[in-house]
Amino acid sequence: MLFAAILFAAMTSNVHHEDSCLAARHAMVEKQLRRRGIRDERVLNAMLEVPRHEFVPDLYRAQAYEDHPIPIHEDQTVSQPFIVAVGLQALELNGTESVLEVGTGSGYQTALLALLARNVYTIERHESLARMAEATLQRLGVTNINVAVGDGSRGWREHSPYDAVLVSAAAPGIPQSLVEQLSARGRMVIPVGTQHKQELQLIRKRDAEYSAETLEACRFVPLLGTEGF
Repeated sequence: MLFAAILFAAMTSNVHHEDSCLAARHAMVEKQLRRRGIRDERVLNAMLEVPRHEFVPDLYRAQAYEDHPIPIHEDQTVSQPFIVAVGLQALELNGTESVLEVGTGSGYQTALLALLARNVYTIERHESLARMAEATLQRLGVTNINVAVGDGSRGWREHSPYDAVLVSAAAPGIPQSLVEQLSARGRMVIPVGTQHKQELQLIRKRDAEYSAETLEACRFVPLLGTEGF
């Protein structure tokens, strides 16, 4: 009887925790995203569905749905929800795309992309992060992803061209390799600037040319690699 009582208490506690996390996601979507101009319902629904708390260290789980970046291993971060949503919305994904993500991190944005696109190829510089993200994504049943360890500033040419590229670290300029790996009408979102101050830019490719549009001021960790810092 004692074991049954302990098991019931644990199950009840877990249900309450999940209800609390769902409520926190609702609040995040309504207050941090919709009220600040995020209108893409597919993006909003994805951010409501993906359990952000599963992608942050235990120490920060209570802050998982707050309006700020969260530290993870290897001195990296999970980006602020609003900035994530701005980038995703700018890509205008409809579910048919092949997407490259540069900077897997904990895998949170990867999970969102997996809901919004057909196939996601994600590359991470730190093997420990790549493996942890891969394990979390597998545990949550995310299957339409491929994870690699390498220099993300050079992209992942093997699976190009990509309909969209989303870069999660700041570059001093637009990496030419990433532009080359975009399809003829591809889009890329990337933070560009110094290591301390950047702008989130939307790159639209038109055959051999491309244009840049500033979306938001931002601050990301630096993109390290051949075409980064």
